[in-house]
Amino acid sequence: MTNIPPEPLAHRPLGSEEVKGILKAELKRRGLTYAQLVERLADQGVIETEANLRNKISRGAFTAAFFVQCLSAIGCEVVQIKINR
Repeated sequence: MTNIPPEPLAHRPLGSEEVKGILKAELKRRGLTYAQLVERLADQGVIETEANLRNKISRGAFTAAFFVQCLSAIGCEVVQIKINR
């Protein structure tokens, strides 16, 4: 059996925990609630209930397209990603 060293963090893809953390941080930074995000998404033609949105974000179970739609809806144009080493 060969021991394969773990992939360096700098090369590891972001997981659902990191992505949902980014979205939650951006909401908090802007003082927005899930209800307000639901309204802003609806303005873009994305229909979600508050409960469904809360569950998606809690699980981190959403597509990259949905992530970008959320960031656009809250007015986030730049996201800084810091990878802890």
